[in-house]
Amino acid sequence: MSSEAGLDTDEVTEQPTWSRWVIIGGTLLAVLLIGATAGMFLTRAIDASDTATVPARGSVEVGFAQDMSTHHLQAVTMAGIVRDRTTDVEIKQLAFDIERTQLEQVGRMKGWLMLWDQPEQPIGAPMQWMTEPMPGHDGMAPSSVNPAAGALMPGMATDKELSKLRSLSGSAFDVYFLQLMLRHHQGGTAMAQYAAAHSNVPALKALVNSIITSQGAEMDQIKLMLSVRNAQPLPA
Repeated sequence: MSSEAGLDTDEVTEQPTWSRWVIIGGTLLAVLLIGATAGMFLTRAIDASDTATVPARGSVEVGFAQDMSTHHLQAVTMAGIVRDRTTDVEIKQLAFDIERTQLEQVGRMKGWLMLWDQPEQPIGAPMQWMTEPMPGHDGMAPSSVNPAAGALMPGMATDKELSKLRSLSGSAFDVYFLQLMLRHHQGGTAMAQYAAAHSNVPALKALVNSIITSQGAEMDQIKLMLSVRNAQPLPA
């Protein structure tokens, strides 16, 4: 009798792997929706108390929201790959934190774009909202911030690099993810700093300050994690 009871308890408490990932996926989707709702709510509140013109196409605010959403979603993609495959608990937690934080921020930016009646993607090349040179940052080649050169946005991984990440395993997989994510954060932080210096919209300034703070802390963490693993950041 006791043996059967024990079996019943195990069957009730054991959670299939697929079920855990469904829960995680649902949680991340909820984070995205919460971010979108928050973005729309904050923008409406600001519009109600501010007579400033709604940001137009080509403005720093619209361009940043469009490009940073794309930038963030690549980080979410890389984090999702690693969260599903790594056996390193510390890296798995970092990946989940990145997914959760950046999806919420993407939701906010897409909420703004909806209220501003602007498309989610820019029409034409990205980064056209950057009309002045961006100061150099470690890990980023100068050409990476020049839209006319047809380069990716600062810090973004190429298709070849993403393919390499997927092809690796074990410690090499973990280290390459950390290297790619560090460079990605450096690029995103540079974009956020530019937006902070060229926008007076309170909601956007609050978001970019949040990005600078959170990614700054994660960059410090990643550098330490690379050091512990006897690895260096990717070359500029």
